[in-house]
Amino acid sequence: MTVRYAPALVVLIGILVLTACGDDGGQSSATLDPGEFQSQVDNPLFPLEPGAAKVYQGEETDPDTGETVDIRVESSVLSETETVAGIEATVVEVRDLEDGELVEMTRDYYAQDKDGTVYYLGEKVDDYEDGEVVGHDGQWIAGEGGAQAGIFMPAEPKVGDEFEQEPAPGVAEDVSKVVEVDQTVTTAAGAFSGCIKTEDRDPISGATEFKFYCPDVGLVREELEDGFIDLVSN
Repeated sequence: MTVRYAPALVVLIGILVLTACGDDGGQSSATLDPGEFQSQVDNPLFPLEPGAAKVYQGEETDPDTGETVDIRVESSVLSETETVAGIEATVVEVRDLEDGELVEMTRDYYAQDKDGTVYYLGEKVDDYEDGEVVGHDGQWIAGEGGAQAGIFMPAEPKVGDEFEQEPAPGVAEDVSKVVEVDQTVTTAAGAFSGCIKTEDRDPISGATEFKFYCPDVGLVREELEDGFIDLVSN
């Protein structure tokens, strides 16, 4: 599930299009300037405090075999930072396990601009099989190979807001849309109110899922096409 200080460099990440489907259904675009970013991500719906750790658990049905797979996701905000496209980014390490076996580890990079919008700067991916790295499917970094920074969480999300989270053509193209607000969600970690619900679409795989983000916590639930993942510890 960071942020960085943006040095005063004459470096632009590029053009990122944010589609805000509000009352007028219009679009707006922003050119990202590293000098407009800070190193602290404190957006209430996606806070990233160094040292924070979360555990998610759930299950998913394998569409090929029909078997149920137990899912565990471990997310940690690291104290270290890395520079991505000229921006000092906080790193979030995520471990995905299926039936107790590590299948993927990612290092995700985030940044927050001065108005509170959280940007996604890419992810380094290691795919595992039998304890060995076997690939890097879905890996992308803003500023490399045509990839740009994506908007992960608007400063003030409203129903109808739609935004590209992963603008990496042919590699990662996830798009998120806010579909509900003021939601209440209960998981093993507690009861959360004032949450938003997003519809996340992956045009490459065709998959769609729903996510719930809650104030002062962040992501608390994912509703998959054939399963779910809930926050159980934070």
